[in-house]
Order: sequence, then C-alpha cells, then structure tokens
Amino acid sequence: MQYLILLTAVLWLAYANGANDNFKGVATLYGCGSARYHTALLWATIATLLGSVVSVMLAEQLVKLFSGAGLLPPSLLGTPGVLISVALATAVTIMLATWLGMPTSTTHALSGALVGIAWSATGSTPEWAAFLRLFAFPLLLSPILAIAITTALYPVLHKLRVAAGITRESCACIDYPDGVGAPQSTPAFAMLPAPRLWGGELPECATRYSGPVLGISAESVAGIAHYLSAGAVCFSRAVNDTPKIAALIIAFAGTSVTPSLALVAAAMAFGGLIQSRRVAETMSKRITPLNQGQGLCANLVTAGLVLFASRFGMPVSTTHVSCGSLFGIGLVQRQAEWRVIAAVLATWATTFPLGAILGALFYGGFCS
Repeated sequence: MQYLILLTAVLWLAYANGANDNFKGVATLYGCGSARYHTALLWATIATLLGSVVSVMLAEQLVKLFSGAGLLPPSLLGTPGVLISVALATAVTIMLATWLGMPTSTTHALSGALVGIAWSATGSTPEWAAFLRLFAFPLLLSPILAIAITTALYPVLHKLRVAAGITRESCACIDYPDGVGAPQSTPAFAMLPAPRLWGGELPECATRYSGPVLGISAESVAGIAHYLSAGAVCFSRAVNDTPKIAALIIAFAGTSVTPSLALVAAAMAFGGLIQSRRVAETMSKRITPLNQGQGLCANLVTAGLVLFASRFGMPVSTTHVSCGSLFGIGLVQRQAEWRVIAAVLATWATTFPLGAILGALFYGGFCS
C-alpha cells in the first residue's frame, strides 16, 4: 500500500515537472515564430524522452543525491513517509507555479522539501555546509553563469555573422484568406513563406537571414541549428531531471533503476503534452523578444551548462539556466521585460521556502 501511494505521488511530481519544464527548451522556437506551439511541443516531447533514456548512463550521482543522502539522518533514508512527503511537497509547489504560468525549479522545490523534512524530523536545522555544497552553490551559480556566457557569446556570434556577409532582413508577413489570391502588385519580399504561427496569428513582421553558408541558405542553416539546439536543451534537461524524480522510487527498498526511470519519463512527457501552455507563453513571449539567432545562442548556452552539470552530478536548475540565457539576450538587446523577469525571480525566491514548509507539513502528517 505504501509503495502504491509513493508511486502515485512520484508520478504526479513527474507530471508537474513535465508541465512546467518540458517546453522550456523549445520556448525560443515558439517565441521567434520558427514553430507553432504544437510542433514545438512535439519536438520537446521526443527530445525529453530521449534524454530520459540516456539519463540511466549519465546521472547516477543525481539519483543518490536526491534520495536525501547528505541532508537526512541515515535512519530516515528510504523510508516511505519521507519519500512520499518529498514527492507531494514538490508536486504541489511546482503545480502552483504552473497554474500561475511561472517557470520554476523542480530542483529548488525538491531541495526545499528535503530541508523541511530534515528540520521536522530532527527538530534542528540540517547540516548547512552539506546543503550549501551539494545544492545551493550550483543552483545559485548556474543562472549567473548563463547570463554571463550569453551576454559574452551573443555579440561574438553577431560579429561572426556580419563578417561572413550574412545580413538580417525584415519583411511584412501578409496572410490572405483561403481561396483569395495575393494581388499581382504585391512585392515579392512580402510573399516570403513566413508561416502561420500559433493560433493562426502572424507577427507584424518576420526576420530572416540572407546569404549563403557553405552554399546553403543562411536561413535554412539557422533554422536547422535552432531546432537541434532546442532539442539539445530538452534532452539535457531530461538527463538532469529524470534521475532526481526517479530517486524517490529507487530509494524505496527493492526498486530497480530502469523501470523507475521509464515511469517517470512517461509521466513527464504526459504532463508536458497536457499542461504546458501557460508556462510556454511566459517563456516564449513575455521575457524578451527573440529572433532565430538569439534563440539559437540562448539554447546553446543552456544545453551546454546543463549537460556539463549532469555529467558531474551537479543539481542545477534547467529553469534557471534557460531563463538566465533569455535574461542575457534581453540585456544585450536592451529589450528585457523587467516586470515579467521580476515575477519570475519572485517565483524562484518562494519555491524553496514553500517546498520546505510543505515538506515539513506532509512529513508531520505521514510520519507523526
């Protein structure tokens, strides 16, 4: 019975994680108009599932870390009440942020829940040195690194594009009703195949790259690279997040790794498919305007940092890294939406303490 409750709680957490996190990798595709919402979501789901598969080989340290080792007393490790409390506290925290349309960190919520349970179980604060080393340092450093790398990398990429003779052109995007042809006098540049975007809407203008790259259209190269980079972000996020959630099942005696990761991966994919829209709108359209090159740069920084962290068992937040990259683009372009950024930062600031409070409350309910 306890295992069934634990499994249900962990799968709900995986669903919440997918709803809040799955779209973050493809947010730049949707934001700059390279893909419709559902196309971007499908690509995110495929890349997420692939990352979950690879996480079996790359993230064993994360499984150990998020079972509570280093924060909880040894007597509590792997106990059903603790694991259920962690899963429920984290799931409620993430679902609340998802309902509000705010991207937040599953890692922060998990960490908060573990700290709250450690405090509730022992009546004293956890070992802060271990917490700072294992959790706080990589979580705080990762968005700062993302902003710094993005603000340094984007001007370099911009100069390389200009030096290569690739120009950026804007064109009006005219959409004619079905069955109505375009006037013959319409300039050719207004007829560029800037496709219909989300909900049939079109942007006021579209930006395209003009010029060849090794004999191939620069716009085609940028588009393919952008899609691949978005997939890389989703892939790396799944590598980093799937073991964190599966650790709660694996820590239960007699549970093997592969089936647990498979169940978590499926629930993450389902959550993303069903409930991503609100967070997608915030990430894609409300933080800063994007074009194809800017989205590509942000994705490259995000994927690189998250994969690096996963390789060394560092629990960074993909949310913080991807948002940090977008913040960096907004800073460089001086087009950051500061009210939205402030709301996102406020969500981040409340995620950890809310997770801790809920963790303590659930632990009191299940283990008192």
